[in-house]
Amino acid sequence: MSLDMKASKEGEPALRHVELDVLIPKLMREKARERCADKVEAFTHCCKESGFLMVVKCQEQNAALKECLSMHYKDPEFQEECKQQYVKEKEEYEKTGIPAKNRKQKLPTSM
Repeated sequence: MSLDMKASKEGEPALRHVELDVLIPKLMREKARERCADKVEAFTHCCKESGFLMVVKCQEQNAALKECLSMHYKDPEFQEECKQQYVKEKEEYEKTGIPAKNRKQKLPTSM
């Protein structure tokens, strides 16, 4: 998964090496797993049913899952979408100081 996403457009922030090579690909994996949820579920179910024989019995489900994930990883539009989501979350964090996962949690109503 090679991301060539340096700040090429004017006004876009420059991204650090760790953001390009670790954080954005992590976001891509998470989003791709969501989009391939049916394949993930089928492979997981097969593995649970097969035990030690999963290597042999789940080849079809594994191949379908790999194909689905690879399709997303290689899609330039998907890469750009994930990059933009990362940049937006980073900018929001810089403004608020609250990580994205904490912003999504509801605050308690009674204190």
